[in-house]
Amino acid sequence: MSSVNARNIVELRQLLAARFPGVKMSADPRETIANRWLTGVPQIDSLGGLPKGAITEIASTGIASGTSLLLHTLIERAHANGEWIALVDGSDSFDPTALENNILSRLLWVRCADAKQAVRSADMLLHDGTLPLVVLDLLFNAPVQLRKTPSSTWFRLQRILENTSTAFVVLCPEHMISNAALRLKLEKRFSLESLDHRRETLLAQIAAAPAEHATQRIVKIA
Repeated sequence: MSSVNARNIVELRQLLAARFPGVKMSADPRETIANRWLTGVPQIDSLGGLPKGAITEIASTGIASGTSLLLHTLIERAHANGEWIALVDGSDSFDPTALENNILSRLLWVRCADAKQAVRSADMLLHDGTLPLVVLDLLFNAPVQLRKTPSSTWFRLQRILENTSTAFVVLCPEHMISNAALRLKLEKRFSLESLDHRRETLLAQIAAAPAEHATQRIVKIA
């Protein structure tokens, strides 16, 4: 795992250049732009997976809704694929101790102090265009921080993504990205008893079903 406190964009750019010189971290965008990134979560993959070259918004109703399970699964799938994944941690809240070191070996963990810094870091990573999967975790950022992110920011990020094969996932406490290609909602509440269940059982409890919306395609994970 490569970790960096993203105090500024220059630091993050220097880390990428130092840690990954000459490494091809994704396939040629022209070869994969029409494909989707499979997550390892059957209910999401049955919908086609995460769209590449586009934004996927995943809103969570709160703790114990399966977001940690989902995030760990994405990291594990990237490792199994031999691909790199970037996690832009908007509140420096990610706990890597639940995953084995070899699983973390292809994770770039960008640790941020607030939402503004996190969005800027994600912007730079998307401009780089070489990572198959970038996750922006804003789940624990204060609403006042999130409201300061104008909607035009997401449209600009989408324009950056269009010519890449990067799947961009934004984890947030409520729906806020109107131009997301895929919108999901985590509603399942796991109990303490869930800790005794097998991982496959817990993943199966993240049940995906279409939800009605006037203009956007939203998928509820109930």
